[in-house]
Amino acid sequence: MEWARRLGRRGVADAAVAVILALFIRYTIDDPPGPSSSWPAWSAWPVAVVVSFPVALRRRRPRAMLAFACATGTLATVAGAAVAGAIWASFVPTVLVLYLVATTTSVAWSVAGLAACLTAAVTAVLIFYDQVFPGLIPAAAPSELPPAWPIEIGVISVLLVTGWAVGAVVRWKRDTTARLVRHLAEAAVADERRRIARELHDVIGHSMSLIAVKATVANHVADARPQEMRAALAVIEQTSRSTLTEIHRVLDLLRSDGDPQQAQALVPGMADLPELAAHARSAGVEVDLTVREEAAPPPAVAVSVYRIVQQALTNVITHAGPTHCSVTVDLDGREAAIEVLDDGPRHGRPPRPGPGGHGLIGMRERAKTYGGTFSAGSRPEGGFRVAARLPYDPNGTAP
Repeated sequence: MEWARRLGRRGVADAAVAVILALFIRYTIDDPPGPSSSWPAWSAWPVAVVVSFPVALRRRRPRAMLAFACATGTLATVAGAAVAGAIWASFVPTVLVLYLVATTTSVAWSVAGLAACLTAAVTAVLIFYDQVFPGLIPAAAPSELPPAWPIEIGVISVLLVTGWAVGAVVRWKRDTTARLVRHLAEAAVADERRRIARELHDVIGHSMSLIAVKATVANHVADARPQEMRAALAVIEQTSRSTLTEIHRVLDLLRSDGDPQQAQALVPGMADLPELAAHARSAGVEVDLTVREEAAPPPAVAVSVYRIVQQALTNVITHAGPTHCSVTVDLDGREAAIEVLDDGPRHGRPPRPGPGGHGLIGMRERAKTYGGTFSAGSRPEGGFRVAARLPYDPNGTAP
């Protein structure tokens, strides 16, 4: 039905609750625990409908409906339409609207609403028992709990405070959940930024180091050995093309929207290690590559192994080459062990950067992702050593 679609499910539920409340309030007026109201019997229906009406529209205008509910309950009590011993029933709609106000408005506003409703209800009960109650005809059968204003005020106060407290707790939980969701979203964005930075650093750093070495060679031998210069330019050309391809591959991976098959097709892996060693050899580094692979690792582990070896070779090219370097990769199905050793520079070169370098930080972060270990430092016999261990489950996650 059209009106139901406009209100929505919650609006329909509120309308149903308002109808039930109207029936309940009408029943308390017709069959009170204390003296009957001095109003005519037919007035029970309109009074019950008016007092319950705010519940039906509380989600559209919660503050206005709270004022309306409190006002109608107060007027019904002061005017004698409510009955002794069940005045609290006229304030049940106010409790339900106050709950919604406490869940949707600020604490200051909801506390002010609670205080106003309590004040109005207490004042109305005192006026009722002072001016209306003495003129009522006593009930034919006395109630087991005689009407008394302290009891009425106590029941109404408990109802109002309970409704407000439950609403305040619900609002607090919603706010806490929203803050947690925002924090998790921000953390995910930060992790993604670090991942992108790490991938691009590994791709560009390795290639630019190789290009820089070959450009230096070409510059020095341009006049004396043009053939060697052309060979260096050929390496630069090939490296530039492969770097562009790798950058496109990283960007395509970021656009893959979590498709595992597409991501697996895009990232480098164990099969690309020989090509990585060939690039280092073209830069003058003698690379001995040893890969012992008992079981193929998951794609996520394979790309981490590849990136660690790539960055380690980049550091060798940049800070030690030309030199001799050995790369050993062991995979036993439960752990990936990586070791990269170099003999140090054969000619005078500036000292290698310490553990705070971006490349070493990136390798350490990759190992930490799997709960593994990473170490890097100078060797007593000369040169540098990089070692990492990445434990993993068959699905590629940390055990």
